Amino acid sequence: MLLRAGYEIHFEAQVPTAMLALLSVHPSRNKDLVTPQRIQASPEVPIYDYIDGYGNICSRFTAPAGAVSVSCDFIIEDNGEPDVRAPDCPQARVETYPDDVLIYLLGSRYCETDLLMDAAWSNFGHLASARDKVEAVVAFVNGHLRFGYEHARSNKTAWQGYQEREGVCRDFAHLAVTLCRCLNIPARYCTGYLGDIRVPFDEAPMDFSAWFDVFIGGAWYTYDARHAVPRIGRILMARGRDATDVALTTSFGDAVLKSFFVRAEEVTSRTLPN
Repeated sequence: MLLRAGYEIHFEAQVPTAMLALLSVHPSRNKDLVTPQRIQASPEVPIYDYIDGYGNICSRFTAPAGAVSVSCDFIIEDNGEPDVRAPDCPQARVETYPDDVLIYLLGSRYCETDLLMDAAWSNFGHLASARDKVEAVVAFVNGHLRFGYEHARSNKTAWQGYQEREGVCRDFAHLAVTLCRCLNIPARYCTGYLGDIRVPFDEAPMDFSAWFDVFIGGAWYTYDARHAVPRIGRILMARGRDATDVALTTSFGDAVLKSFFVRAEEVTSRTLPN
């Protein structure tokens, strides 16, 4: 299947402001691109890319004083298959995990494992299968939090979401990630596109989405506490410990977000409209 995806984001800055953006498709999906995906700035400014420590493409540019927009529009091929369920296997011992996986067991800025340890083990510790634990966590988080854009807050942590019982997709992901880490199941935060592909249409304006991966049976598997069912058509952009590592844009100064538009939809043409 073919998906058209992209965005248009507008900022205003009082003075030239350095910015960092994680708005590119993750390198693991590069081979699936049907058309080039290039970040374009208006007015035009130089944009430089580098790969961060988590394998994400990061773009650096300096927003000029005044209004500036960044945009992208591309077509990507997807296998059309839903998220793959993890295998039903026993809980792995921590000492068997690869070195580069251990970081995803640790607490992080938005994932306070120390505060949620008791909740994790009292609710899910009796389950022997790693997959059963993860799927129980997904079901719990999906039922525990009430979704609503009005509940969004940039500094909300997993513990705060757990207490307040409301949030947006990043809060669902942070809470699920934290509970999995408490259970000694490595979990990493992911962000990207997730359109209403072969599911009922959501009338709310589209946004970028957050989900998470877990390391089970020697491989990573995708789960989504916001939707709690396997979905079709995810386009990964970035992954890391939590939202700190995959912030879509970071301004090193006073650049104010004025508006944004996000697209992810199934199409039949392999070319973009003029």
